[in-house]
Amino acid sequence: MTGSDPRTAPSAAPLTGPAAPCWVNLMTRDLGAAQRFYAEVLGWSFRPGRLGAEFSVARRGEVPVAGVVAVSSAYQVAVAWMPYFAVADADVAAARVRERSGTVAVGPLTIATGRGVLASDRDGAAFGLWERAEAAASPPAPADHAHAWLRLRTRNAFDAAIFYGEVLDWASGRPGCCDVAYEGEEVIVRCEGRPLARISSGAVESAVDPLVRPHWQVQFPVADLAETVTAAGRHGGALVEERTVLGGTEVTLRDPDGALFTVTDVRTPVGSGSV
Repeated sequence: MTGSDPRTAPSAAPLTGPAAPCWVNLMTRDLGAAQRFYAEVLGWSFRPGRLGAEFSVARRGEVPVAGVVAVSSAYQVAVAWMPYFAVADADVAAARVRERSGTVAVGPLTIATGRGVLASDRDGAAFGLWERAEAAASPPAPADHAHAWLRLRTRNAFDAAIFYGEVLDWASGRPGCCDVAYEGEEVIVRCEGRPLARISSGAVESAVDPLVRPHWQVQFPVADLAETVTAAGRHGGALVEERTVLGGTEVTLRDPDGALFTVTDVRTPVGSGSV
């Protein structure tokens, strides 16, 4: 039995603006095992990617939604879900990360269809940067579905918004740039008018628990939350945390290789604040 059918998730147009979240990748050790797990839990199918034998593209029907890359061991990076942000120049963006006390772990690296960077912000949350080689070469954003939402759990939302704003030109006034809005202790990031990410305060850098340390949380909206959680447990995953939030519930799961991801029945990221 598969998990809930994500083809019923809310619709969304593709993002094209600079510095918008443009893709999510799973860094894993075993491509085949990851594909089997997410096919059963999220109903995805997979096709070979253009980046080599260790890369595949997850799809909901015919819609590309995520990448799965078996390079965790080769690049000595953690098994994890990671968001990517579109940039015009990977070298410039990587230099900005370093100048602001962030870390560049890999890249800029030319990979077939563009140039990528694996980095972390100054509080240790990992993320990627992607410079597309040409207009049609970046990882395709889904045309018909909201594929994933992002939440940065960090030490201080205001400081993090400044870091990412300076690296990615958020709120710069440039055409198509993402804007930020401060709501109490949270920051909402809107790209092309749509809320795509939240930044929340309260994470602890030295915490043993990875859920408490600063990290980017990748959230997948699903139609049947209970069925998805059950399917994850049946296929070797584990429930890590369940939270009641405005508009519904978020459940953080661990896949068999240790990567954390969140499934939610919340219909919009703006309605996903804690209650």
